[in-house]
Amino acid sequence: MVTATGSKNIGKITQVIGSTFDCEFPDNKLPEIYNAVKIDSNQKGVEIHLTGEVQQHLGGGRVRCVALGSTDGLIRGMDVVDTG
Repeated sequence: MVTATGSKNIGKITQVIGSTFDCEFPDNKLPEIYNAVKIDSNQKGVEIHLTGEVQQHLGGGRVRCVALGSTDGLIRGMDVVDTG
C-alpha cells in the first residue's frame, strides 16, 4: 500500500534491476521527473541510505529511478520518500 502522509509522499519499491529501481506512488502524488527519492532502511541488520533520481513515468502510479549509489540490499516493499 502506498501513502501520502502529511507533507511526505511515500511510495514502495516494486522492482530492482541493476542500477535502476521502480517505485509505486499514489496516482495523484506521482513524483516529477528529475526529483530525488530517498530510501533509508534497516532490513535484517543491513542499513541502506540511498538516493535515486526519477527518470521515467511508467504509468499506473509507477516511476523508474536511477540509483545514485549501490542497489545492494534493496528489496521490494521498501519505503521510498519523494523529496520534491
